[in-house]
Order: sequence, then structure tokens, then C-alpha cells
Amino acid sequence: MCLICGAQLTLHFALLDEFSVLPYLNHGNLTIIPNIKITKWGDRMKKIFSLLLISLILAAVIIGSGVYNIAATEKHWPVTEKLIEWMRISSVNAHVKSMEVPSLDSTDMDMIVTGATHYHAMCTGCHLAPGMKPTELSIGLYPQAPVFYQREATIDPAKALEQMRAYFWVIKNGIKMTAMPAWGLSHDDATIWAMVAFISRMSGMTHEQYQELTHSTQGSVSGHDHHDHSHE
Repeated sequence: MCLICGAQLTLHFALLDEFSVLPYLNHGNLTIIPNIKITKWGDRMKKIFSLLLISLILAAVIIGSGVYNIAATEKHWPVTEKLIEWMRISSVNAHVKSMEVPSLDSTDMDMIVTGATHYHAMCTGCHLAPGMKPTELSIGLYPQAPVFYQREATIDPAKALEQMRAYFWVIKNGIKMTAMPAWGLSHDDATIWAMVAFISRMSGMTHEQYQELTHSTQGSVSGHDHHDHSHE
């Protein structure tokens, strides 16, 4: 009976706080001793909280002092770039997980031409085009915008589907703290999917193929005027 009661009392006192005490029976007498384990746990939590508080204070001092250089000419540390890339990929994947991709038949030339025309008007300043020289804008970007025609084609159907979802979401919503705008504010989903269809087939595209697609219609499309970009 005493052993059982002792166990119950120990459990009861141990749940109080870091200053709790533990009872035990010593030859029939109830003796009170400090709860050493809980005290150590409390000390450990105090140290962790203190370190976090000091880290926040240091971060506030560094940010407020302006010592951190936010210039685009000052590159991130490699570990910072990896962290930002991981966060970006994780965020995009989380938002496109349940997205349905419409039929983007590569033989639907009307859709491809629509995407190509909008890409030519909206995207070449940053993402360039086959045979096009780097622009002043593309050179000054940090992070650098991807050059789609230089990318290897995605052969795996599942990965290609994931890539198209990501392209659509990024084109529509943009990316914070980059030069990527949210085109969804001024373009409907059908137009953006047409751009996705075109971008998805840009890998290895030649200058002649690009010119044929982007100049197959005359005038403007959805308010976009054709621009003559400098090509090699």
C-alpha cells in the first residue's frame, strides 16, 4: 500500500512545476526531496529561451543598423541561396499539388502561337529567346531569370506535368523579391496555359523556329504590341 501511494504521490508532485518536490518513504516516514529532473528540465528551457531572445536581439540590431547589404550586386551566401531555393520550391509544390492541367496538345498550333506571341511581348526582356543577346535588364537581375530554350527537355511525363503546374502558378502569381510579376492580374488562365504550352516546348528551339511562331500573326494579341528585340 505504501509503495503504491508513494508512486501516486510522486506522479502528482512531478506534474506541478520545476520547483516541485518528490515524496518517498524512508522506513515508514514520509520524506520530501527536490525534484531534480524537473529542475534540470526547467533550467534547460530557460537556456533555450535566453539563446532565442539573444538571437532575436542580435538580428534586430543587424537589420536596423543597415550593415546587411541588400544590393543586387552583393550575392547571397551559398547556404542562403540553398535555403531560399528550398523555400521557393516547397511553396510552389504545396500550392500546385492538386492543380488540374488542361490538355496542352503540342499539335494545337493556335494555342502554341498564342503562347509564343504573349511570351515574345512579355517575357523576352528577362528570359530571352533563341538567338537573342542578353538584355540590360536580364544582366542586372538577381536572381537571374531562367533561360528556357537553354534548358534540357523534360522527358518523364510525371515530371513534365509537375513542371507545367509550376510554370502556370509562377506566371499567374509571380514570385516575391524577384522580378517575376503576377501576370494573372492582367491575363486569364487560358492565355497563361497557352504560354505554359509554348515554354514547355522551348528546349533546344532554334532562332528560325522561334521567329516562325512569334511572327505568324500580325499586329497585337490581347493588347500586346510586337517588339523588335536585338538578335545575333
